Amino acid sequence: MKYVDEFRDGELARRIAARIAAELQPGRDYRFMEFCGGHTHAIARYGVAELLPDAVRMIHGPGCPVCVLPIGRIDQAIHLALERGAIVATYGDTMRVPARDGLSLMKAKAQGADIRMVYSAADALALARRHPDREVVFFAIGFETTTPPTALVVRQAAAEGLGNFSVLCCHVLTPSAITHILESAEVRDYGTVPIDGFIGPAHVSIVIGSQPYEHFAEEYAKPVVIAGFEPLDVMQAVLMLVRQVNQGRAEVENEFTRAVTREGNRAAQAVVAEVFELRERFEWRGLGEVPYSALKIRPAYAAFDAERRFGLGYQGVPDHKQCACGAILRGVKRPTDCKLFGTVCTPENPMGSCMVSSEGACAAHYAYGRFRDIPVVAA
Repeated sequence: MKYVDEFRDGELARRIAARIAAELQPGRDYRFMEFCGGHTHAIARYGVAELLPDAVRMIHGPGCPVCVLPIGRIDQAIHLALERGAIVATYGDTMRVPARDGLSLMKAKAQGADIRMVYSAADALALARRHPDREVVFFAIGFETTTPPTALVVRQAAAEGLGNFSVLCCHVLTPSAITHILESAEVRDYGTVPIDGFIGPAHVSIVIGSQPYEHFAEEYAKPVVIAGFEPLDVMQAVLMLVRQVNQGRAEVENEFTRAVTREGNRAAQAVVAEVFELRERFEWRGLGEVPYSALKIRPAYAAFDAERRFGLGYQGVPDHKQCACGAILRGVKRPTDCKLFGTVCTPENPMGSCMVSSEGACAAHYAYGRFRDIPVVAA
């Protein structure tokens, strides 16, 4: 398939891996965090980690929007459906994220809540049009990639005067999370892993551009390479990061030039700025409260803000005591370091958020990497 197969060429991947190995400095370790869950999935699915030299370690970051969704926000959506009689529409992966008291949106649906999976924000708006006698709430999650469609449906609902539609907004921001990982006190509580550079997210960067990452190169001296989601994209990004580290550079480089520009999508940025504003604080699952890391609906569109409409308060809920998702999202632990991984916690019965989405570090390793952990016994 044109524009896909050429980025999955095994022979070319091995040649890039050989180039990486040839350029490593003897006795030096390289630790790179791929922030986005799409990269985590690609690394596990295509065996990228196995192609890389032992001196290069890929650290899985918190860039899976399902993984960082806190229990308290899911509780709000369940409350709206079970106790307030609303139709709650949301994306498929969100349905299975563990919440309080063993519940999830899927289990609440089994108890009679009207919770529906949709493929887009526009689908949720269509539900409101079809059910004018019911409150319809779109449980909106995601990074900057999915935020513009949510902004568009809020604006469209206002234009149509749809009085039964609102949004429970849980959109979060990539740069704030990276800053939090680099300097928060909670990181020291979990322990730290030296990070030599970042692979920047692809789809997010299509919207916001490469410019927002320049801060990390300048302020923290951390190189960033924005990469696509195909295996050769990731391999090339690792090679570019190795070269920056070896040369003592800390710059933002764009491997994904076929889709990302420095400025990003100005039209998308404009509609987001019209509908949303920054929250002062927002809880991330596994990261705690992260300042200025999420969006809320502006007062001009308050009629479509589910938190305001239903008078929702927020109460944080701790994760399962034995779940290591917090440390895994920070790169301090690997999935196999968690006592629950692969036994109590599986994709069919997730105890932590990292096991829910295919982009979560635990789910990706369970699907593609756990069999590689079995030691080979010589005959």
